[in-house]
Amino acid sequence: MTTVHLRRGGTSVVVSLTEGRLPRILHWGRDLGSIPAEHLADLELATRPKIGDSAVTYPQPLPLLPQVADGWLGAPGLAGSRDGRAWAPLFLVTEHALTDDAETKAAVLVVDAEDTASELGLSLELRLEPSGLLRTRATLRNHGDAYRVDRLELALPVPDRATELLDLTGRWAFERQPQRHPFPLGRWERESRGGKSGLDAPLVMLAGEDGFGWRTGDVWGVHLGWSGNQVLAAERAPAGSRLLRGGELVLPSEVVVERGGELVSPWLYGSWGAGLDELSGRFHAFLRARESHPSSPRPVLVNTWEAVYFSLDLDKLLAFAQSAANLGAERFVVDDGWFVGRKDDSTSLGDWIVDLDRLPSGLEPLAERVHELGMELGLWFEPEMVNLDSDLAREHPEWIFDAGHGPGLPSRYQHVLDLGHEGAYTLVRDRISALVERLGIDYIKWDHNRVLTDAGHSPTGAPGVRRQTLQAYRMMDELRAAHPGLEIESCSSGGGRVDLGVLERTDRVWDSDCNDPHDRVDMQRWTTLLLPPELQGMHIGSEESHTTHRVAPLEMRGATALWGHLGIELDLTLLSDIELAQTRRWVDTHKELRPLLHSGVTVHADTQPEVRLEGVVAQDGSAAVFQYVMLDRPTTWPPAKMRLPGLDPDRLYRVEEFAVTAPLPDSQRPPWLEAGVTLTGRMLAERGLEAPSLHPDRSVLLSVRAVDLEG
Repeated sequence: MTTVHLRRGGTSVVVSLTEGRLPRILHWGRDLGSIPAEHLADLELATRPKIGDSAVTYPQPLPLLPQVADGWLGAPGLAGSRDGRAWAPLFLVTEHALTDDAETKAAVLVVDAEDTASELGLSLELRLEPSGLLRTRATLRNHGDAYRVDRLELALPVPDRATELLDLTGRWAFERQPQRHPFPLGRWERESRGGKSGLDAPLVMLAGEDGFGWRTGDVWGVHLGWSGNQVLAAERAPAGSRLLRGGELVLPSEVVVERGGELVSPWLYGSWGAGLDELSGRFHAFLRARESHPSSPRPVLVNTWEAVYFSLDLDKLLAFAQSAANLGAERFVVDDGWFVGRKDDSTSLGDWIVDLDRLPSGLEPLAERVHELGMELGLWFEPEMVNLDSDLAREHPEWIFDAGHGPGLPSRYQHVLDLGHEGAYTLVRDRISALVERLGIDYIKWDHNRVLTDAGHSPTGAPGVRRQTLQAYRMMDELRAAHPGLEIESCSSGGGRVDLGVLERTDRVWDSDCNDPHDRVDMQRWTTLLLPPELQGMHIGSEESHTTHRVAPLEMRGATALWGHLGIELDLTLLSDIELAQTRRWVDTHKELRPLLHSGVTVHADTQPEVRLEGVVAQDGSAAVFQYVMLDRPTTWPPAKMRLPGLDPDRLYRVEEFAVTAPLPDSQRPPWLEAGVTLTGRMLAERGLEAPSLHPDRSVLLSVRAVDLEG
């Protein structure tokens, strides 16, 4: 009898490898402490149910890869066949190894298994990272004739007290909206079929104790590190098992493993916590520990898109760049519209050649000036897309995806360039690479605006989504290898490609095309469920939002964009001196707070529906900054007290308003805010502070500092 115990970051994972069966997780969650080997065996025995007339009928721990031949009546972890044979494999473990990764300090369990009758081999890898984040993946090996795979989906168990589900949905410019409901019998499944994780992506599939929140209730969640078609699911069997699952969503005949070949699944990430803050904190700590995580301060950028759209000319861009440098910007990004013929979004996509009609001297004078001003240069590309009205499409119509009915429906007048054609891949990669080299481009904004609903690879029309995803990864990897230091942003109609697969080769994501702070507050909050603030692009947009037409003052726009990778999306050449000075103060404030915001612990208070209270607390508890937001008018008044989470309970803190350009009006200031207060972290979390009398879509920032640091 073999049972192993993995412990890291306040997490225990107990895995049974008895009877030659695939690994079954007996416990995943709170640290159980040191357990002697003989008591691990007792734990395995304690979790084994009494089996009556049929193992199918009674609950039992399920393996990471649920198997039909093992008595599982739900969706099998592996679905496939070899011309109708080997469709119900039964893998038996041949060996396992438990090691410590010397570089990452993760606990690593690798299990090898075989099914000789099916001529298949399987390896399962579990890694418990120092943050307490668990991740797992499978490698399927084929020893026989070609094997078609329809599903390879891993599963992590959650306890029976996980009675409620939460995941995210959304649409363009309104991404990551939460939805929750009881954990039903059967399978709650969220599919992404657009060739990317999607604007309506669930992001993380969560199951927890009834009513769990940011600070309360044990909760478990899984995320798939993959940027193509995928599925996340929660499954509950009548026999009692509760699983969180994830894997690629494979199109017909898209994955065929030849004799001697193998298929490696994406990583399925699992996190748990006493509340969502602790769960998300494990993701954040894992990401920040990566060797590839951005290590330099995230440069404040200015982006041309909402400022000027397609109206680009050299004089305008040079004036814009000068204003950006005066503002304190550290990166200048030229968005869509710089390439030949691109006067609107109906033409020229795919022709990555600078438009010499509008920019007779090319982009070189701008690149030279941007670098002279001490800023980095960024440029927008959409490498996977093409307009039918383009030289590329006219010369190579066979390079456009076609499932048998032509190029399909346009979206933003565009179609998908099939990078599975090596000629298409090479042309796009080489044109981008040449521009990066020639102009000294430091940063690529990589967009992706059309879903892959009809992605047929010519001439056969066979599904090409999976290969497209791998080719996009390959191009990003090759560009970064060829140009060390090049940074890439994952943008996809805004937040349509936000996942840990693309973030293995990018440096930030664009949360949403919507800069309206009213909507941004929650979109950023829920993106933080997976990503720390420094990986999220947050921009100060126009007073009147270009997507919702709400009007918001600079105080609200600045306070909402402050937290992440700050950007400005205003036409700086049109701002008054007063507006420029006020915007400059927000840039300066961000730079002042950046070391804290991009290294601290992100926290959220559980509040009434109309209110948001969240912040970042320094790792050592010495300082924090919070934003209190009134999104709508509460039914009851005054609103609930501001209870500040995440502080050291036994430490004294000085709490004051953090006024960037102007303090709150007297009519909105509670008495304590006049001179500030000094209270313990416990008092601030339990009793809280009287809330200011804010109007809707207004906020206040709070500075919190341990008093032992004053003076």
